[in-house]
Amino acid sequence: MMSLHRHSGKNPLSVSEVFQKCGSPDARASHVSLLFEMLPLSKASDVVTVRTRFAPSPTGQLHLGHALAARVAHETARGSVRGQFLLRHEDLDGARVREAFYQAIEDDLEWLGLSWDGDALRQSTRMAAYELALERLRGNGLIYRCFCTRREIQDEWARIAAAPQGAAMPVYPGTCRRLTPGQQRQQMDAGAPYAWRLDSRRAADLAGPLTFHDLRFGSLDVDPQLLGDVVLSRKDTGCSYHLAVVVDDAFQHITHVTRGDDLLASTHVHRLLQFHLGLPEPLYLHHPLILDDHGIRLAKRSDSLAIATLREAGKMPAEVLALTDHGLPSAF
Repeated sequence: MMSLHRHSGKNPLSVSEVFQKCGSPDARASHVSLLFEMLPLSKASDVVTVRTRFAPSPTGQLHLGHALAARVAHETARGSVRGQFLLRHEDLDGARVREAFYQAIEDDLEWLGLSWDGDALRQSTRMAAYELALERLRGNGLIYRCFCTRREIQDEWARIAAAPQGAAMPVYPGTCRRLTPGQQRQQMDAGAPYAWRLDSRRAADLAGPLTFHDLRFGSLDVDPQLLGDVVLSRKDTGCSYHLAVVVDDAFQHITHVTRGDDLLASTHVHRLLQFHLGLPEPLYLHHPLILDDHGIRLAKRSDSLAIATLREAGKMPAEVLALTDHGLPSAF
């Protein structure tokens, strides 16, 4: 039987209480503001009170976990006057993306009755915006080149773990953060590929204490070192998940970010990036996950629980959505 993974959260705040606490930092550079310009509303009387998004990757079929995530985002928006639910395709992994999956995702959502507002956004069309965000972080000395291979990082993790007080959770050890300009130039002259990593220590020092607000867990203090110096621009693509999601949530005027609680740790990074890019702080709702029979988060290889498979087996939309009922937060 499927089960749910739940964190023991703090006392949650009501939507209105948390919403009042959320600030919207002013953009601090006009050229950045132009690219981060929000999607225009038709007129002042049509102010959107809640705007959510569902952001799957077109690299496989949707499964029950996706149905839950889409349902939470959809019902959060539709439960508000003039709320909007948007669809975003996170298609930066060009090696795994398939054109057929864009349509399959949209077909599944339509079959489930989870209609979205406007056209679906493809992140692959937004590379200029991500590069501009990187340029801003680079100009403020908040990112650095990382030439490490995966094998080198794994070897360093093994060395650290073998130490008497080894790290409990493997994060990037900061090897390339310590490179001198001359050492960096030597690597670049040799043609070594590199990624761009966030200097989480410097970013934290400049930002000071930060918090974010989750409708399930309440107010949480940001821990900038939780995931360490994450990659913001990969060697094989111009951007990573962390940077793209922050930039696009602002671009699309997302007020409530709803997603699985496996991404709760990532929010610490996202809040830090929002501060340094001068972007608004949304509310968050990290909902429980649907797990398989072995207690593992559903993956796209879980074909028996794919929406398309359930459809072909004769399930009706209401029956499939009912399978996600226990994953809904208590507020639903």
